[in-house]
Amino acid sequence: MTIKVNESAKEFHLFNENISYIFRVLEKSKQLEHLYFGKSMKHRDSYKHLIEREIRPSSNMFEGDHTSSLEHIRQEYPSYGTTDFRYPAHMITNNEGSHITNFKYDSYQIIKGKPTLNALPATYVEQEHEAETLEITLHDAVLNAKIILCYTIYTDRNVIARNTRFVNEGEEAFFINNAMSTSVDLPDDQYEMVHLYGAWAREGHVETQKLAKGIQSISSTRGASSHVHNPFLALKRADTTNHSGEVYGFSLVYSGNFLGQVEVDTYNVTRVMLGINPFQFKWKLHPSETFQTPECVMVYSDQGLNGMSQTFHELYRSRLARGYWRDKERPILINNWEATYFDFNEEKVLTIAETAKDLGIELFVLDDGWFGERHDDSTSLGDWFENTDKLPNGISGLSKKVESLGMKFGLWFEPEMVSKGTKLFKEHPDWIISTPNRQASHGRNQFVLDFSRTEVVDHIFKLMDEVICKSKISYIKWDMNRYITEAYSATLNSDQQGEVFHRYILGVYNLFDRLINKYPEILFESCAGGGARFDPGMLYYAPQTWTSDNTDAVERLKIQYGTSMVYPLSAIGSHVSAIPNHQVGRMASFDTRANVAFFGTFGYELDITKLSDEEKNKVKEQVAFFKEKRRLIRSGKFYRMLSPFESNETSWIIVSENKTEAIVGYYKVLARPNEQYNRVKLIGLDPTKLYKIQGTSATHYGDELMHVGIILAGNYTDRAAEYWSKEHPSDYSSKIFVLKEV
Repeated sequence: MTIKVNESAKEFHLFNENISYIFRVLEKSKQLEHLYFGKSMKHRDSYKHLIEREIRPSSNMFEGDHTSSLEHIRQEYPSYGTTDFRYPAHMITNNEGSHITNFKYDSYQIIKGKPTLNALPATYVEQEHEAETLEITLHDAVLNAKIILCYTIYTDRNVIARNTRFVNEGEEAFFINNAMSTSVDLPDDQYEMVHLYGAWAREGHVETQKLAKGIQSISSTRGASSHVHNPFLALKRADTTNHSGEVYGFSLVYSGNFLGQVEVDTYNVTRVMLGINPFQFKWKLHPSETFQTPECVMVYSDQGLNGMSQTFHELYRSRLARGYWRDKERPILINNWEATYFDFNEEKVLTIAETAKDLGIELFVLDDGWFGERHDDSTSLGDWFENTDKLPNGISGLSKKVESLGMKFGLWFEPEMVSKGTKLFKEHPDWIISTPNRQASHGRNQFVLDFSRTEVVDHIFKLMDEVICKSKISYIKWDMNRYITEAYSATLNSDQQGEVFHRYILGVYNLFDRLINKYPEILFESCAGGGARFDPGMLYYAPQTWTSDNTDAVERLKIQYGTSMVYPLSAIGSHVSAIPNHQVGRMASFDTRANVAFFGTFGYELDITKLSDEEKNKVKEQVAFFKEKRRLIRSGKFYRMLSPFESNETSWIIVSENKTEAIVGYYKVLARPNEQYNRVKLIGLDPTKLYKIQGTSATHYGDELMHVGIILAGNYTDRAAEYWSKEHPSDYSSKIFVLKEV
């Protein structure tokens, strides 16, 4: 049992061997008071000793109770305006214009396992014993409405997943203006906030800042989770590192507008909230209807940022990603985009595919430009029929020819977009998201289809299905290259326009679901101009994501390092591309480009027909290496060791579950004098095991490798140092070390 209730005091304790979460019902007001979230504690019959109360000047309080001010009580799901002046987790407006609510405790139930969420992605269980769920029902007598707070604690994971449902049991509609998925009040403010920020081609950069009094937040108002901020934040202690210390992680399983907010009050209480962004959100809830928030996954670790990340990795890899490809080794692919861009024909792409097959690559992906009159990015989106000038045998014929080579075939779509001048646009000009009597702005010469409308989603499904059903397609790259502007839906009433952003993303999820249900063995990879929608919501449908359009190996060190804060390597799309790199012009070696790409799904994005014989042999070696190690890379425990945000070096390691094998990646951006005498200390090994570094004859115990490290150069032979020195390190140098137990 992972949930216990002290019935007389109405205290709720969710716990397993590693974490505890405790809250209670206030005696008079029937609000929920938060008591504790952190390292596991033994259950006891009363937690009254954890209650903190004092009379504070100028407090608003309930009559007759001088310590009842909600402003000074840590809460579970706070509202605004009834003695709490901090930002609320929910806000509702009734038909009289009042936004005051008073949701009081009504009842609870404990459910074995974990219920699914209606129309939304979420983590799951395969057996009931994996988790228990506590549902707390709150009731507002004036609104005649319920809020149901849902807490799931996993039996063997440092995870609590939360979501909220609003139920209108009255006879009149009301408006939900704010509906956070989670809110937690922590008792002090001695934290640093960690989050991921960026832009196109530099996603996933790590930002760390000390909490200050007032509000600090991350958000998206763009219709997607965005390049700018990822729907994740962590609060860590100042002395917490990758390897040790206390940290709380919060990750939203959602792909649309979000808000992650940390408010520190003047009494040093830290309130963390994560959910749908209230800005531009207003949901009309009719009688008998329910509104479901997305899920927030909360992780506690006392083993540093790596401990937090590893919990997210294992959960998202095995209990968020799902379906045919969840536990399978992903094929090594070649994508033609940087090889040809729009300039290709069947002969050209078949030549690339034939060459790829000879090098051991398993999947050919045809990217943008195969449909309509798509010769550049100004036209044809939405006309999902083959350009027979480029492909005289269509996608069907091309896919079958690629399959006949012994390879799999993949195809690029951008289903959510439309170009002017297309058949789709001419027949349905009102299907784009745009505001009446206002100019519709565009991005990348394209417009966003109104996926809040069922008929639009139906039509796009039909067009995609017609291509897929007659072809041999094993993989689909689902792209999305612009954000939503002029948000307005022609079919929603004026008082429901605040629903457009959320209804849009529900439409995206619906299309994914329909395609997956019909074609369960297709591997989907999500993409949004690179990483603009790299979020847990997408991983529920597509188990891997194109991490960034920036394929430069040195830039990818930061991008992939930051992304690994939350997301497993099995989700991180990573390719070897051409030099000079097409985004930054850098000339990284073939080895370094592969040594970075190995720590992800791995593939190629260059014209391999133009490679020299020496380079082709390198590709064969790289492909063989990844095939040998991809199970370990997909499922091993990943540790960050040296940060590219803090030094000239980057290093990370993957260790097998039984600690008999490991792969180390080490990277140096710029060559500097005397740095060859550096060493890299490993982590995660068994200190008692004896390991051999591939390419050397010397052996090293795990404790030596973790406390002394791999010495990168030296004056004597038969060491990893000699193995390293063969590469003659220069700018953008790197090395992979493979360790096996002797």
